[in-house]
Amino acid sequence: MCPSEKIHDPKECSGALLPVRDALDVLSGKWKLPIIIALTFGNYRFKELHRQIGITPKMLSKELRELELHQLVKRTVYDSTPVSVVYELTPYAATLKDVIDSLHNWGAQHRKRVMGKSKTAA
Repeated sequence: MCPSEKIHDPKECSGALLPVRDALDVLSGKWKLPIIIALTFGNYRFKELHRQIGITPKMLSKELRELELHQLVKRTVYDSTPVSVVYELTPYAATLKDVIDSLHNWGAQHRKRVMGKSKTAA
């Protein structure tokens, strides 16, 4: 399915899908959205995020680096003893609000639909 019903040329359709692929590359995976959503509630140190989300430290480190690369998360190192590192969302991350809200709404509707069907099928 091409994003626009008016596009019939496969090359044009492929070009129209590129922004969707780009968005999925940035947000795909099991952990990126939970990290972003957790950070909407405030800034967290690494261990706080680790506990909040229930992710392995290695995976959290990888995902935070990728989110930082895409300018969605800011990492601040405080020169204290011990060194403290705090993660926060960037102002650019606020552009995801409508996307996350839409995913939430669709997911809630889908859950009702699927749960409703499974109850009637049983």
